Amino acid sequence: MLKNTSRLIALFVASAIATGAMAQQKSVIFKNGFDSEADTKKIALLYGAKTVTEQVRNGTGAVQIEEGEASIRSRVNLSEQGTLEFWLKTSTPATQYKVTVLVATSQNTDTGWVQVGQVTGSNASAEYHAKRISIDDPGKKYLRLDFEVTNGQVWIDDLSVEKILLDTALQKNQEKVIAEVLGKLRDDKNYQVQADALRTLGKNYAAQIDVQRQYLEYANGIYSSVTLVLATSERGKMANPLGYQTFKGIVNDVRTVASPIQKSRMESLLKPLGDIATATLNVMTQGAYQAFAEPFKTIVATTFDRVSYENAGVDRKARKFAEENGLKTFAKAEGFLGEVEKELNTVVALDKDLIDIQREVDKFRKDLDKHLKESLIAGGMGRGQENYNRVMSKDEPTRNEALQEINNYFTLQAESYQNHSSSNTEFVQFMMKATGTMEETQVFKERFNVIASSVITFYDKFDRSVAKDQNPFSDDKDRALWESHAVKVRAYIQESKAAFAKAYM
Repeated sequence: MLKNTSRLIALFVASAIATGAMAQQKSVIFKNGFDSEADTKKIALLYGAKTVTEQVRNGTGAVQIEEGEASIRSRVNLSEQGTLEFWLKTSTPATQYKVTVLVATSQNTDTGWVQVGQVTGSNASAEYHAKRISIDDPGKKYLRLDFEVTNGQVWIDDLSVEKILLDTALQKNQEKVIAEVLGKLRDDKNYQVQADALRTLGKNYAAQIDVQRQYLEYANGIYSSVTLVLATSERGKMANPLGYQTFKGIVNDVRTVASPIQKSRMESLLKPLGDIATATLNVMTQGAYQAFAEPFKTIVATTFDRVSYENAGVDRKARKFAEENGLKTFAKAEGFLGEVEKELNTVVALDKDLIDIQREVDKFRKDLDKHLKESLIAGGMGRGQENYNRVMSKDEPTRNEALQEINNYFTLQAESYQNHSSSNTEFVQFMMKATGTMEETQVFKERFNVIASSVITFYDKFDRSVAKDQNPFSDDKDRALWESHAVKVRAYIQESKAAFAKAYM
């Protein structure tokens, strides 16, 4: 029983600390881009790792992890560590990695290191991906990252650690209460301490209910940003051939020599793309492009075939134009559509990432929604949509009133123990159930860290996709049009990134 009680108390303390931390301000206390001598002095590269000037994400340096095992440590102890974030790149999509995060009070020993997190897997592309891990350790500790890499190499860059400003007084009081509970339970005495512990647990239980609400709102809000919708919409239009001068010229050349039926067929192909006359562009999809591209090239080829234009009923000037420009027009069409396809492949990859994130968010929301309802029942509120709606209400007084009911439920339980109407066994069982629910809430925090990492990586890829050096077109006017769209996209995506960081980070 004492073993289970010790585990219970440990969970109680951990969840109380994490819950208090969630609602408080965060700030970066450690940052390393591996770009300068000052940066390298902050990190000790123990084995299997070295600083390099290639394969960097930002700045001039990164850390390369060789295949096999490697380890790096901070040279300074970091107080009240919250969330660790770093960017990781693999040499190939087949490269597998495991990053184990540990902390210790001393860096000069191989013992005493405690694992606080782990990231495993592989990257779908040879680009940098963001990784986030919650540490939530209130003590001054050194940080260590151990790597296991197979089938290639790994690079890390832009490592940072957030500090969570804990309510120190609450934390100390919590430790005191738990110490007293452990001592008194050995003698099966002091119902007052048990009752006080339950009252404290009630406050933290109600707080973690509100944490669940916040994470649900975070998940619900990821795609509600108007700027992200505008950015993705504008990005999709950048792969639409109708907007570009080269394509308009090709269409006009075809119209010059085409027969009425060829013109009609071409118009039907162009219609799903938008209106070429008004430059009203639809968002380009891979399906729309595939249905359009090859048939359009076929029309260009057949229209400029001698048999076709000589029987198309066009004037002598048009026939001469066809004879002189047929091969040139077809080559221009093929080259331009190749440029469009390159742009489309970038857009399709972004769309896939967004769909994958949406799928994870939907699953997260459903699972957390279910857990929140179960937590309300365990907190004495009972079943019913009304109670759920009160906890999720946008009206703060309504939420606070609902959370107070949970607090009151724990107070009633405390009074029953204080009046000696319940046993120590029941006390431990009740606390284990409550703290178990709170521990599960921490699992959702880690799941959201994974989602947040995916979103941060998505923003990074989106940003790079509209960098000036990614312009796929060769014609100056086409390049200028692409850049005009890109300027809008960059502005939208920066606004969206800022809103995301403010709300969720």
